Amino acid sequence: MFLTDLSTVQFGEPIYLWLLVVPSVLLLVWGRQLQVRRADARHFRQHREVPVPERFAPFGNLLGWLCILLAVTLTILAVARPKASVSRVRTTGVDLVILQDGSASMHVRDIRPDRWQRSTSFLRVLAQSLHWTNDRIALALFAHIAAPQVRLTRDVNTFFFFLDHLDRESPFPLQDDTTWDTNIEAGIYWGVRLIEKDQELHGPNANSKAFVLLSDGQAWSGEIERSLKLARTWDIPVFVVGVGTPSGGYIPEAPDPVELRRGTTPVRMSSIHSTLDRASLLAIASAGGGQYFDLNRDGDRAVATTIIDAARRRGRSREVEESFDDLYWECLFAAACLLCLSVLWLRGRSELLLHALGTGAALLMVWTFIR
Repeated sequence: MFLTDLSTVQFGEPIYLWLLVVPSVLLLVWGRQLQVRRADARHFRQHREVPVPERFAPFGNLLGWLCILLAVTLTILAVARPKASVSRVRTTGVDLVILQDGSASMHVRDIRPDRWQRSTSFLRVLAQSLHWTNDRIALALFAHIAAPQVRLTRDVNTFFFFLDHLDRESPFPLQDDTTWDTNIEAGIYWGVRLIEKDQELHGPNANSKAFVLLSDGQAWSGEIERSLKLARTWDIPVFVVGVGTPSGGYIPEAPDPVELRRGTTPVRMSSIHSTLDRASLLAIASAGGGQYFDLNRDGDRAVATTIIDAARRRGRSREVEESFDDLYWECLFAAACLLCLSVLWLRGRSELLLHALGTGAALLMVWTFIR
């Protein structure tokens, strides 16, 4: 939706406005013809006796010529390059910061193919559910430490490029000690840092902000409470998506370095059993002002849509953008519509011929000035 302030109209080529003298004179002639027509109609009503009362159209074919005069006027205005202040009302978007758990427990295969790849498939659905016109998305991974991957961006290709690489392999390999820990506090902290960095680079943004945390859970601690307090300070809700099952499964062992060099990495299970810690995830969602979802129970599309809609409702629903736009094509379009409309009131062959010649002349004038 947009509104044009006609009081701000300016002309880039005002020298051509003198051509408006021609339609102004013709408009006076048109007004004189209208008076003559009405006088003739009164004369016929007073002096003609007919068995059925006569009806005379108030304008007749003069309405067609009025449309032509207005079309010529708009064409001249278009040639003069009008510009005006245009206010566009648009719905604000959302900024989603994805906090993806990459710890060792995400390699458990209690859901197929495993928790990690199940998470990345959901992220694809989430990204496809965004509008990408005003919406933005960022991505940060965490285990014991956090690793930001994508800053807030409207470029869907950038996000899917990183997602394609994450599908193949987690950046937190099992042989690293830092992988064997789930530090949600670090993930939320770096999510806030991504928001801060975006404001440093691009200034404040009207989009509503939200964190989307994908994890299999972590025992509640004071560190998580501090990070959630930081998120609440920024008024950023935390939507939590649980990945895994209550029955769980065993975490794979880290591959042997010799087997890695040889390229043979058989999967062996460790003695560590991991289950979906739904209670801690529910507590995080409640303390973070968001909602909890379960990928093993709720559909991906339904979860993605619910998160995006809830985040969008938190922001300002509308904002106004003002710009100084060229009205050239709008004037030409209106002139073309009036020319087509004028044919409805022209009946005589000579009138239609003049209409065709006038249209050709107008097109020739426009082509001359814009080439």
